[in-house]
Amino acid sequence: MKQYTLAVATLVFLVLTTGATTFGLLDAYYQLVLMFIGVNIILSASLNLINGYMGEFSCGHAGFMAVGAYVSSVLSVWLFTKDGKLGAALLSPDLAVYLFPAILLAGTVAAALAGLLVAIPSFRTRGDYLAIITLAVNYIVKSIIENTEAVGGARGFMGMKKVVDAMTEAADLPWMMIWVMIGTVFTLLVIRRFVSSTYGKGIVAIRDDEIAAELMSVNTRRLKMVAFMLSSGLAGLAGGLFAHILGYINPGSFTIMKSTECLVMVYLGGMGSLSGSVLSAVGFTLLLELLRPLELIKWVVIPFMLILLMLFRPEGIMGSRELSDLFPRLRAYHQAGRE
Repeated sequence: MKQYTLAVATLVFLVLTTGATTFGLLDAYYQLVLMFIGVNIILSASLNLINGYMGEFSCGHAGFMAVGAYVSSVLSVWLFTKDGKLGAALLSPDLAVYLFPAILLAGTVAAALAGLLVAIPSFRTRGDYLAIITLAVNYIVKSIIENTEAVGGARGFMGMKKVVDAMTEAADLPWMMIWVMIGTVFTLLVIRRFVSSTYGKGIVAIRDDEIAAELMSVNTRRLKMVAFMLSSGLAGLAGGLFAHILGYINPGSFTIMKSTECLVMVYLGGMGSLSGSVLSAVGFTLLLELLRPLELIKWVVIPFMLILLMLFRPEGIMGSRELSDLFPRLRAYHQAGRE
């Protein structure tokens, strides 16, 4: 029955949180913080797949997040919003609650394809060149969006709030909270299964010694592209959720600062640790909220704290370990999804 443990625990947590939200035990602010935590977990875990498990250095994660955000936003407004910028709705708004996963999937696939376009030329090089290329891609995506009037250009794009309202009218539930939780659990399960698979063992081998991995008949270029597509696609999923949580997006939401936040969470939690990605995303999001009254000063305090962390614990909170390594009783639950 171990294989059902994680699914049951997730379902119980989802029911409890949904009930607390429905009965007013969680106000709108706490709901927003919980949803941002979920989005940041997806971003941190997906980037850790490249920077941690594979040992490369990507620093343009926000660009792929932007692709997923805009593709899913345009689709949802085009399909379900009657007075949207893109004309009359193609489908009844009542169908939004049923087709919303497909919209998120479309954004995920679009971001994965964008990742593939970047990966094909990027992985012909080694070292720091991937960082330079992904940084350039982040700026390219932002510039394209800013100069595309069909999606609002620099003014931004809105209308997703009406889609969320349509879902609420169909069934009075905190739908975005539910979708964020499902997306977070889906991301963690996919990444955990991936790193436990033959592909995952291959990318770890690439991190340890790429030349030795090639000598052992590992198709390093193919594995790199698969891992990069998966990482980019999950960033697109985070972008789609982020866009519908806020109901409004603009290119300024996906700058190099957003990519830097993703990097901070990865290195704060630990390279190659899924548990570390979760812990760092939770802690970093809460820290941002606690320091919000400081406004710009918080961007002095947070980097200073990170400098201290790098000096006294450069491997991050968890290093390359998982919670199951620290607490052996959790090992059965950690392995439940593999059986």
